[in-house]
Amino acid sequence: MLRNSLSSPKAHSNGTQTQEEPPRHNTGSSGKMAPSNHSSASGAASSPSTPAATMWRLRLFTLLALCLSDGTYTVLRRYSQGVLREAYSFNEVLLAAEFLKLAFAVFMIQKTAAKDAEKKPLPQLLMGLVVRSQKMFVLAVLYGAGNILSFVALRRIGAGTFVIIAQMKTLTTAICSSLMLRRKYSLTKWRALILLVTGVILFVLPTINYKQRTVPQAGIQSSMMDTVIGCSLEFVVVMISGFCSIYFEKVIKGGAEQLGIWERNFQLACWSIPSYLIMIFMNGGGVEGYFKGWTPLAFLLALFGCSGGLLVALSIMYGDSVLKTLAISGSIIYAAVVDHHFLGGPLTLEMIMAAIVVIIAIFNYTFDKTPAPSDAPSGKLSNPATSTKDIESPS
Repeated sequence: MLRNSLSSPKAHSNGTQTQEEPPRHNTGSSGKMAPSNHSSASGAASSPSTPAATMWRLRLFTLLALCLSDGTYTVLRRYSQGVLREAYSFNEVLLAAEFLKLAFAVFMIQKTAAKDAEKKPLPQLLMGLVVRSQKMFVLAVLYGAGNILSFVALRRIGAGTFVIIAQMKTLTTAICSSLMLRRKYSLTKWRALILLVTGVILFVLPTINYKQRTVPQAGIQSSMMDTVIGCSLEFVVVMISGFCSIYFEKVIKGGAEQLGIWERNFQLACWSIPSYLIMIFMNGGGVEGYFKGWTPLAFLLALFGCSGGLLVALSIMYGDSVLKTLAISGSIIYAAVVDHHFLGGPLTLEMIMAAIVVIIAIFNYTFDKTPAPSDAPSGKLSNPATSTKDIESPS
């Protein structure tokens, strides 16, 4: 399923800028890639005087926080609905997370507006953001379409096939980054990404019950045509996920509107809330009905869902979408280890070897110093502040 990131779906780019030059988001008078000064989060990233060491620490902190948050979120969800069998609707948890993100974004916007010389009334400021939220509307529609297509695909293919195809999101994100942002990746980085996807697939497959992989699940048609349709739909979901990640990165780092990260979070939440409401009413709520069966753990999951979405946005702001996917891939290993020690989940020798492969791939990608095939063309979107070289420890 696509997770609304602002969810889902993971990635970070390669650059050729030297360590001595401070990272900058502003590329000049053209205005491209210059994030808004309205956001306190983007302010640190957009300042030309921000030292490389500070940018490296911010990027590393957000990526590690995202890895831990996403992994903990996965374990808590499994414990809540897989062990305790709590009966609330998970779509309602996602809706609550969106309301929390909306409230936090409004708080940050108000805090930033208080320092603005114009000091527009908050209602007027928020209404203006809603009116100018067409780009986030497109993103919300794509996320909703991805969730629906994933649901349809799961009724036609097994869980193992679904997981294998879903891991292609890392590669589609990198491909979209190359096409939409004109980023260049070395052969070493492409090899690392392919190795990462392979490792994650090998790691996840043992966690899927053997019966689920060999016996058609209830409600799943086993005909060849349904299998082809299901796989095709999930491939479409994977491409939508990669496109959404890069689309969001392009929106928050560039464009003439110059809106900050909290303004974009507010806009996306405004459009995501109606989509989750539609999904809740389509599914008829939880087992016990609409907005019933909630527990303290369900509220905790909503909080983690909110923090995860905000961390995804920050990781893209201080890094890029490919590095984000690397962090989320690492969270899969973290979640499985915690699940094994506390909930009795599987952790086989095969999974340990696959985890080592994933870790090696992450290091190969992150610390690769191989020059990219060519620099980005002049005037194209190419942001030195998101260079993967900057994640290395500054000298």
